[in-house]
Amino acid sequence: MVKNGFLEKIKTGLMKTRNLLNTNLEDLFAGKKELDKKLFDELEELLIMADMGPQFTRDLISDVRDRLNRKELQDAGQIKKIMHDRMSAILRQVDKPLNIPQGQPFVIMAVGVNGSGKTTTIGKLANSLRKEGHEVMLVAADTFRAAAIEQLEVWGERVGAPVIKQKMNADPAAVVFDAMGKIKSGYCGVVIVDTAGRLHTRVNLMEELKKIKRVMGKEMAGTPHETLLVLDATTGQNAVIQAKMFKEEIGATGIVLTKLDGTSKGGVVVRIAGELSLPVRYIGVGEGLDDLRVFDGNDFVSALLD
Repeated sequence: MVKNGFLEKIKTGLMKTRNLLNTNLEDLFAGKKELDKKLFDELEELLIMADMGPQFTRDLISDVRDRLNRKELQDAGQIKKIMHDRMSAILRQVDKPLNIPQGQPFVIMAVGVNGSGKTTTIGKLANSLRKEGHEVMLVAADTFRAAAIEQLEVWGERVGAPVIKQKMNADPAAVVFDAMGKIKSGYCGVVIVDTAGRLHTRVNLMEELKKIKRVMGKEMAGTPHETLLVLDATTGQNAVIQAKMFKEEIGATGIVLTKLDGTSKGGVVVRIAGELSLPVRYIGVGEGLDDLRVFDGNDFVSALLD
C-alpha cells in the first residue's frame, strides 16, 4: 500500500510530462501498423519536446530501425516497450540513494543557481533526515542575500534544526568555518550548507564555492561528503548546461531535480543521467513538506509511461 501510494504521488507530480508522452504516443500510434518515415519524424519531435535529449532520441530511433530491419517489430505500439526498457537501463546507472551514516558527521554542500529551489530543497531534506533520526544543522553560507539567510532560518525553525549564520555580506567561508568548528567540538549529525547561486557572476561564484570546499577539507579531511546540485527541471536544456558546469568546476557528486510537477520536460532526468552519469539522489514532485522523494529509476519510468 505504501509503495502504491508512493508511486501514485510521483505519477501525480509528473502529470504534465506523463500527459505529454502518453497522450501524444497514443495519438502517434493510433491505428498505425506501418512504421514509416513520418512516424519516426513525429516520434523524434515528441522525445525532444519532453527534453529526453538528442542522444537518447537518436539511440532510440536507431534501435527501433535496427529491430525493424531484423523483423522483430510487428507494430508501432511496441516502440513504447523499447522506450521503457531504454529509459530504465539509463536511469538504473544513476539510481544511487544518498547513504548517510547515523551518529557521525556528514557534510552536504548544496549548490545551484538562484531560483532552482535550493534553500527549499535543503529545508525539505532536513525534514526528511530528521524523521530518519539524524541530527541536522543548517549553515547559511549564502550571505549576500538577506532573504536567503531568513528563509533558511524559517526552515530551521520549522523542522527543528539549528542554523549557523553570520551577518549579511560576511565571508561565506567564515560561516562554514564556524560550522566545521561545531564538528570538531563533537557534533555528530548532518551539516547542510546553503551556498550562493549568482550565475551572472559565474567566475566569482565558482571561486567562492571552491574556497568553501577548501575550508571544509582543511578542517575535516574528505568533506564535503556530498556536493549536491539542485536543478530546476522546468529549465530543460539550461539544467543540463548547469549540471555540466557544476560537475566540471565544483565536482558535484549528486543531483536533486526540483519542480518536476510544473513541467512537461521531465525527460530531462533521462538526459542528465545519460550525458553526465551523476547520481540522481532526490526529485521534487510538489510543494509539500514531504514532496522531496528519494529517486527510484523504475518508479520514475513507470510514473511516466505505465
